[in-house]
Amino acid sequence: MKVRVFVTLKNGVLDPQGKAIHHALEGLGFSGVNDVRAGRLIELDVNEGVSDENIQDMCKKLLTNTVIENFEIERN
Repeated sequence: MKVRVFVTLKNGVLDPQGKAIHHALEGLGFSGVNDVRAGRLIELDVNEGVSDENIQDMCKKLLTNTVIENFEIERN
């Protein structure tokens, strides 16, 4: 089973990568973009029996920094 973990920075945490992307978009002539927040996607291929609680534990212990990041789990 495929599981996707979407990781984003919490509100209020500075996002230098997002700022760089925003600046680059403006430099390329793209207007109308007010802000950019960059995140990451982690894809896991897990056995059917792996519970959501187990995946949450993986996220909290290794895949994310819960002090500054949020995560969302999506099963496919």
